[in-house]
Amino acid sequence: MKYLIVGLGNIGEGYQDTRHNIGFTVLDTMAVASNISFTDRRYGAVCELRYKGRDMFLLKPSTYMNLSGNAVSYWLKKENIPLENMLVIVDDIALPLGSIRMRSKGNDGGHNGLAHINTILSTNEYARIRIGIGNSFSKGGQINYVLGKWDPEEKKFMAERISIVIDMIRSFAFAGVELTMTAFNKVGKVPPLEKDPPSPPRRG
Repeated sequence: MKYLIVGLGNIGEGYQDTRHNIGFTVLDTMAVASNISFTDRRYGAVCELRYKGRDMFLLKPSTYMNLSGNAVSYWLKKENIPLENMLVIVDDIALPLGSIRMRSKGNDGGHNGLAHINTILSTNEYARIRIGIGNSFSKGGQINYVLGKWDPEEKKFMAERISIVIDMIRSFAFAGVELTMTAFNKVGKVPPLEKDPPSPPRRG
């Protein structure tokens, strides 16, 4: 059985190790752990990983985030992979940092990559894993935050969370989306960071 595992992100050195590229980071980590490497192909970098009799095609689209659907559509057709065997890994500012949530379908949640995939495929009924990148930015700072790089403490924490995502990907290919959601969505929850309490009024 074949599976298409898509990690969303933007190509180019300037985007490496940024919050928006967490999908790329997950697949890079998975490839390194499996001692395989990506090859540049049409619409993206691809590598093949075999796990318990399942063939997983890992895809990092080279179309940039806003045109991700072109790469997804091409590789689904090329490898003759049914939509129910596709899983998309994506960042989410609406989830607390490091929180992980799998869904079997859903809207784009304001994410341009998912929006383009939905448009090109004419459906939103495919599995996705949303990884929380938090929203600790001031008004007007969303773009810089999303395209910003992790600080050392965040990077260390996210490395631990990525290992859970990789386990979820393997479970998806072996056991399916419903059993994977049941097994992992509670594990993936992370409470939002508490904000500092307001300073007491000055006395004087």
